[in-house]
Amino acid sequence: MTSTLRPFLLLPLLGFAACTSSSRQPADLLVYNATVYTVDSTFSQAQAFAVQDGKFVAVGSAAELRQKFEAKQEVDAQGQFVYPGFYDAHCHFYRYALGLRDADLVGTTSWEAVLQKLQQHREQYPQAAWLTGRGWDQNDWDSKQFPTKEELDKRFPDVPVFIIRVDGHAALVNQKALDLAGVTARTPISGGTITRDAQGRLTGLLVDNAVDLVSVKIPEPTATEANTLLLQAQQLCLAVGLTSLADAGLDKANIDRMAALQKQNKLKLRLYAMLNPTAANKDFYFKNGPVFQDRLTVSSFKVYADGALGSRGACLVEPYHDRPKETGFLLSTEKEYRQLAKEIAASKFQMNTHAIGDSANRIILNIYGEALQGQKDRRWRIEHAQVITPADMPKFGQFGIVPSVQPTHATSDMYWAGERLGAQRLKTAYAYEELRKQYGQVAIGSDFPVEDINPMFGFHSAVARQDAKNYPNGGFQMENALSRPDALRGMTTWAAHAAFEDQQKGSIKPGMAADFVVLNKDLLKAPAAELRGAQVQQTWIAGEQVYKR
Repeated sequence: MTSTLRPFLLLPLLGFAACTSSSRQPADLLVYNATVYTVDSTFSQAQAFAVQDGKFVAVGSAAELRQKFEAKQEVDAQGQFVYPGFYDAHCHFYRYALGLRDADLVGTTSWEAVLQKLQQHREQYPQAAWLTGRGWDQNDWDSKQFPTKEELDKRFPDVPVFIIRVDGHAALVNQKALDLAGVTARTPISGGTITRDAQGRLTGLLVDNAVDLVSVKIPEPTATEANTLLLQAQQLCLAVGLTSLADAGLDKANIDRMAALQKQNKLKLRLYAMLNPTAANKDFYFKNGPVFQDRLTVSSFKVYADGALGSRGACLVEPYHDRPKETGFLLSTEKEYRQLAKEIAASKFQMNTHAIGDSANRIILNIYGEALQGQKDRRWRIEHAQVITPADMPKFGQFGIVPSVQPTHATSDMYWAGERLGAQRLKTAYAYEELRKQYGQVAIGSDFPVEDINPMFGFHSAVARQDAKNYPNGGFQMENALSRPDALRGMTTWAAHAAFEDQQKGSIKPGMAADFVVLNKDLLKAPAAELRGAQVQQTWIAGEQVYKR
């Protein structure tokens, strides 16, 4: 009796063992031995996570996940720190890529240093049709005076020269470039300045819309050159942990070029492309609607309300503190902005407007409120939101407008912003924490190549309100510093929210795109002085390692 029963008693046990082995789910990747900041709704921490088919499928401890999953690949994070892939909510990736062929003038401390760099660049590329450069800032020079074309004409009489200021809103050109563009002292301009000296002669300095008079004459790179530059720029982005970018101001042809590289699996970065509001772009996209693909979102138009504070193109309510007869200017008329807002409100697109000065912000916020008519989740954005009057600040919450800010602007501008604005008005400039309170979120970007591409610089500026020299001691207007969790949210899940992508990416939780970054520093606990030096060890997009230090 006993012998006949024994096989039947064993069968359930064998079945249970087989079931246990086969019940482990397949996974492509298991990352363990990490401090994982998930940036989910509770800002929880974990030690491990699993990835399948490019998405996170589970988060927890290594023991739990090994019991549940059988992974093809396991990665020991060696006790380092893991964050969702960093999202730059406002940059100029395409322009940055093409600018890799320009003379790098960032950090030059005098006009003579600029000229020397240009000379070196010309010697390196003697056959180039134009001599181009980017990044000079007269506020970093002892004189602080805008340069003129006199030395450019002497040193480079036979090649057109075009060098753009760090903010992208002013350029200096030589006479050869002016002649090629047909620009004279009589050329009409609206929403910009063709600068003249006391005798009425052109100085070569062009501001805002005047810049385009010459820039349109610069030859575009060939398709091969552009693709090479885009992939070079991608590697620089991946090396600092960027997995998603909001490229602010593109035409359809630019987007199509990058989309083609994505389809070839060469461009891994995820892109949120803001359209220039040209007639051609509006005709095509209003007819065909927004694009929501795995790595490409086209759902917004990028509009310029005014220029930059450094070149005095920002439109202010009251005159500049250091130029009592100037208030800056809008780049188009209020009527044109109102009509454009009406068109975009009738579509499914967002309107994302560059507004620096308090007058520009007031005008655009009011136009937004009129056009949206109480629709509070259209996620229309103010890009920069740099100087806001106390009376206008509540409109971000009232109308449901996303503040899209760049913290490194505060620590770059703090040396001279008070000269432009005066002490009282400066208090409500770069007011990131106040903006966060009004809307509940801020989307954080860098505006590269205006600032450095490294998101650690922006994180440090947001939380410590200090620059690379850890100046000033105690921070600049610390009442508007962001908390470390909020700064991390701003460059991950809140940046995704501002692009209608928060259901797809921005946090480490099941169902989200498996984009993540491994750092050697704990951004939530490391001393502030160490934040800029945090180094990316690995960058992953959709569960694929795309960078390793």
